[in-house]
Amino acid sequence: MSISLAGIFIGLILLMVLAYRGYSIIWVAPVCAALVALLSGMSILSTYVGDYMQGLSGYVMAWFPAFFLGAVYGKVMDMTGSARSLANWLVNRIGAKRAVLAVVLPCLLMTYGGISLFVVVFVIYPMGYAIYRAANLPRTLLPGAIAFGAFGITMTAVPGTPQIQNLIPTTFYGTTPMAAPLMSIVAMLVIGLPGYFYLEWRASVARTKGRGFVEDNKFVEMEHDAASLPVWHWLAGLVPIVVVVVVLNVLQQHIVVSLVCGIVVCCLMNLQQWKVLIPSINAGAGGSLPAIMNTACAVGFGSVVKGVPGFATLTSIMMNMPGNILFSEAVAVNVLAGATGSASGGMSIALSALAPQYLERATQIGLNPEYLHRIASLSSGGLDTLPHNGAVLTLLAVSNCSHKESYLDICITTCIIPVVGSLALALVWGLFI
Repeated sequence: MSISLAGIFIGLILLMVLAYRGYSIIWVAPVCAALVALLSGMSILSTYVGDYMQGLSGYVMAWFPAFFLGAVYGKVMDMTGSARSLANWLVNRIGAKRAVLAVVLPCLLMTYGGISLFVVVFVIYPMGYAIYRAANLPRTLLPGAIAFGAFGITMTAVPGTPQIQNLIPTTFYGTTPMAAPLMSIVAMLVIGLPGYFYLEWRASVARTKGRGFVEDNKFVEMEHDAASLPVWHWLAGLVPIVVVVVVLNVLQQHIVVSLVCGIVVCCLMNLQQWKVLIPSINAGAGGSLPAIMNTACAVGFGSVVKGVPGFATLTSIMMNMPGNILFSEAVAVNVLAGATGSASGGMSIALSALAPQYLERATQIGLNPEYLHRIASLSSGGLDTLPHNGAVLTLLAVSNCSHKESYLDICITTCIIPVVGSLALALVWGLFI
């Protein structure tokens, strides 16, 4: 192994360790990138102001509108109570006896409607807390259910999802968000059913062992004044979701247009709360910057990795793996998503480096690029949720749970099952195309 290739792995490991320990990736990423450059005999300053900043700025330029409008949309849905009203409506019909489903289903609807998974975590946790208390289930099982619903199939597998992990491949393969619908449906079953049944099994074991709910003294429940809102207010949570999905997939408009339509519809349905609308837009705008900067810094690190001599060796290994190009792509995206702790960041790095070669080979063998799109999206939602993932850290912080208490369920439902599922689908699908 060359020193440059070894430097890539050392940099990746250091990035994961420092992120896991809670250090900000905004400074960790350039430091790790500098180490990679140093071990490859490259100028640290030139690499930082060149490859690193070009990768970072390029990602921001390409995806800031989606991050910005997605954050605004989520905040408008949150602060007007629209998302909460929809979730409460669903919970009232499902009941606490099906506590896992009562938490997972609202998460799935919100993320499929384009609401950022970070926003979903903050919206769902107070309701999930009340549901698990009513069902007398351990509070430490709640993060697993939220993660499965928010970080799972609606982020990568469901056809037409407006989440960025389903949009990035369109820029590389010339596809649409509805790419490979049959594979998407199979993936939903392969990844979704085991994850859900696992969570139900965990709840059943807790009941059998007599493990019940324990209050969290740090959590202060915020009362939602539902009485001041019309009885149909849950529609203010559902209709904008439908609008975003329809405008994106049926009318085939840009994600910017889709999110703007969702924001406008939500605002119009909440005119009685006009005093909240501007503050919610302001809060969303401010919240979009940390989200995109964290991801962009990871992409900047990947841009440095792409520029060192060892990456050519790594690319050759990925491209010449046994099996088909779908399996090669699944491995590459999983590895880089895990290394950066970011689904979108890892996928962007992998596709920036390898997509032209995958597309060329797909053309040679007559493979529809939609399959490359879907496998890339599915694979981004696997190793990304290792312990250092930002969304995982946020969820555990909001839930006041430690990795030791709750990470096992998160890992199995959003990491292990999706990794196995994406690799298996890539391997098997490649045999029949």
